[in-house]
Amino acid sequence: MSHLIAIDQGTTSTRAFVFDAELDRVAAAQREVRQIYPAPAWVEHDPEEIWSAVVTTVREAMAKAGVSARDIAGIGIANQRETSIIWEMATGKPIYNAVVWQDRRTAEVCAALRSGGSEPAVTEKTGLLFDPYFSATKIGWLLDNVCGARLAAEQGRLAFGTVDSFLLWRLTGGKIHATDATNASRTLLFDIARGDWDEELTGLFSIPAGLLPIVRDCNADFGETLPDLFGGAIRICGIAGDQQAAAIGQGCFVPGMMKATYGTGCFALLNTGTELVCSRHRLLSTIAYQLNGKRAYALEGSIFVAGAAVQWLRDGLHLVAKASEVDLLAKEADPNQQVYLIPAFVGLGAPYWDAEARGALFGLTRSSGPAEIARAALEAVGYQTRDLLEAMRADCPAAADTVLRVDGGMSVSDVTMQFLADILGSPVDRPKVMETTALGAAYLAGYRAGVCPEPERFSATWRLGHRFKPVMDQATRAHKWAGWQTAIAGIRTMRS
Repeated sequence: MSHLIAIDQGTTSTRAFVFDAELDRVAAAQREVRQIYPAPAWVEHDPEEIWSAVVTTVREAMAKAGVSARDIAGIGIANQRETSIIWEMATGKPIYNAVVWQDRRTAEVCAALRSGGSEPAVTEKTGLLFDPYFSATKIGWLLDNVCGARLAAEQGRLAFGTVDSFLLWRLTGGKIHATDATNASRTLLFDIARGDWDEELTGLFSIPAGLLPIVRDCNADFGETLPDLFGGAIRICGIAGDQQAAAIGQGCFVPGMMKATYGTGCFALLNTGTELVCSRHRLLSTIAYQLNGKRAYALEGSIFVAGAAVQWLRDGLHLVAKASEVDLLAKEADPNQQVYLIPAFVGLGAPYWDAEARGALFGLTRSSGPAEIARAALEAVGYQTRDLLEAMRADCPAAADTVLRVDGGMSVSDVTMQFLADILGSPVDRPKVMETTALGAAYLAGYRAGVCPEPERFSATWRLGHRFKPVMDQATRAHKWAGWQTAIAGIRTMRS
């Protein structure tokens, strides 16, 4: 068995990849994920569509690669984190749509919990904050708003999982109800120091413990697929949340190494090794990976809107026909104008954690137009990343001289990455292999299956594609940064 399959189930698409034993991509297939918006700031996915897309893309990728089940050493899964699904154990049927990580319907619940004064104790255990982003309040909403769900959960007839758990249940025909440590660490129910579900936390959120999956290593044995799905049973031996999978794919196994993934949102992870760093600047502490029973931790900063702002330019404002045209439009912007877009369409993430904030444009003049707005959307990524990096450097001295490794769909934009290097005042490295999330999932499966090397040797295979070096002078950088800070303060003042 000389090949690996990676399932990359993301917010906007489901993709499947076939890699060879050297982790070179052989074939891939993709399906878009339909976004469902039942109400303002609510975001859902149809779990059945996700499941169908996974099966279809895996079959298509295998056909393109010319491989069969007997050629596959293992499957690795990377998934959109925090997105919550509850299903019937008897049938595997979801009781409701998946409530997506971006969804803000439980903002009032989180505010009430915060006002109750228990957030510091919860943060100490979970590394997280009270925010609708995480799974716990989504689970509570599903149990309280789907008819009969809470009673069924208390009777042990329902199962909860993030997308990886749901896929695992379906792939194994309901034999395995499990997740990995990285996904568990994003629920607000998991003690990341002890590495287990916490009874006080499940009690706080009124969640029956029987709903929750077993937690395993990222490179664990998660069972095997039903033989009729892919022409034979295939071992599932790797799972990680998509951002942790990307960090693994970027080879970030050494404390102080950092990556940022620019997809729908942006997620930056700084490896802190075996040290669980408690942030003083409203970053998250999380599990970076857990291999062979050993946990490594990370500081994480979460930006809710990155590439989604480009989608807004295309689908909301109709400034471009294709997302790839935004770079060209931004290059036409008047360099003497400074327009800021605060893309707080679903609130602000780290380090602000303001669920009620909403987006705004600042600095418009009579001559401002599509080009200036397009440039502002791309530059917003750089400003938000600097917010995160400054907080990380304040929390962890190991981040002081780190070189940021980038990946994700938006990182192909040279305009965006050059501005990122300019506003950070430090180099930004884009890898030669861009599919780092899928690569990380494939590596986990290959490591477990014995076809991939130890993490240190794998990390040494990382190859630089392009290094963006800062060219902006310090005075311009300081001026632009001050404008961003004023704009951020402006939207928070307007809201209050």
